[in-house]
Amino acid sequence: MPQPTLFTQPPQGMTLSEFNARIESHLNGQEDLRAQWVIAETSDLRLNRSGHCYTELIEKDASGTTVAKVGAAIWANTYRELYHKFLRATGQVLSTGMKVLVNVTASFHRLYGIKVVINDIDPNYTMGDMARQRQEIINRLTAEGLIDKNKQQPWYDVPRRVAIVSAAGAAGYGDFMNQLAGNPYGLQFYTCLFNAVMQGAQTVPTVMAALDRINTYADLFDCVVIIRGGGATSELNSFDSYDLAAAVANFPLPVIVGIGHERDETVLDYVAAIRVKTPTAAAEWLIQQGADALAHLDELQDAVVTAVRDTVSQAREHLAYFTSMIPAAARHIIDTNRIRLDNHARNIPFAATSLIKGQCTLLDRAVERMGDAVAAAFHREQQRLQALGDKAALLSPENTLRRGYSLVRKDGKCVTAASQLQPGDNVTMQFATGTAAATVK
Repeated sequence: MPQPTLFTQPPQGMTLSEFNARIESHLNGQEDLRAQWVIAETSDLRLNRSGHCYTELIEKDASGTTVAKVGAAIWANTYRELYHKFLRATGQVLSTGMKVLVNVTASFHRLYGIKVVINDIDPNYTMGDMARQRQEIINRLTAEGLIDKNKQQPWYDVPRRVAIVSAAGAAGYGDFMNQLAGNPYGLQFYTCLFNAVMQGAQTVPTVMAALDRINTYADLFDCVVIIRGGGATSELNSFDSYDLAAAVANFPLPVIVGIGHERDETVLDYVAAIRVKTPTAAAEWLIQQGADALAHLDELQDAVVTAVRDTVSQAREHLAYFTSMIPAAARHIIDTNRIRLDNHARNIPFAATSLIKGQCTLLDRAVERMGDAVAAAFHREQQRLQALGDKAALLSPENTLRRGYSLVRKDGKCVTAASQLQPGDNVTMQFATGTAAATVK
């Protein structure tokens, strides 16, 4: 009797375990599903108490939608080997969200279903993908004009009011503060810590929250320092974030980044105004700005002293020169004015004679004009007197009487109004020739 195959159906039906057993027997024996290299992204990676590592391998399309997914396991003995291999090559611990190239074998268990077992991993692929992602972020920041934006923020001549983004108990923060406090120039810095998580999933949100708080009080600070001490390279992955890099690039104060060791490099290093290797180097940079300013002040002081000395020396030379010239200048002035005075004295008689002649001429002319004026006035007055005489003669009583008028007198006085006469008064009337007596009625 032939054996049932995967696709044959017993007439009475089969149990689920029988059905899964068929899948198990066929799937687990397929050579083309064993030791295959697969490109995927890790998701929900976790370890259990037995040391086994479980994750999901997923694939996303260009829009970020998951288009394939399968559960995966790395058994404890294999995981220990792959953990160290991956860490040595990449400097990072295998974790969720990484692009990986893994060697897998498909496995189906009648109780737990299908799963793939990871046999090996190629760290070089993950390193390349991490570098690619970092470069994509840098390219995006460059295209958006953000890569150099924070570098254009103006600096105070001596930045001493420093906002610090770091973890309170971190060794890097302590090194930074000790370096500032112990500077050999006696410079005083005013610092304020804005606490943040500096590794792991909380790095980006807590650092961005710290930057938001600093921005609220931006007028109180000269610059921002983001520092973290050394550690595994994997612990610095969070600083390769576009959102965090954009926040630093757009920050209204210049930002100094001192993260990790000298060999480490993150996206923040590209967008920061100043990039230094370590927290201590960040403190040294700030101290050097103060030292340069002090040196410049010393140079200015020396320049001022030199300029004052030169000015005083030149003034003394000028004063000595002018002092030596005073007697000669005084003699020259006296001699010049004596000559001028002598010239004026000699010219006085000639000037007086000329002035007198001129005035005499003016006087003669005035006398001539006066005679003419007197003669003209005399003639005018003669004419006026003649006119007045003619008028007086015309208006004389004799001429008036000749024109038919008469004079009435009473008691020898002229009567000028009828009211002066009474009936019976005797009056005398004088005519141009003769007089007559009359009685008023």
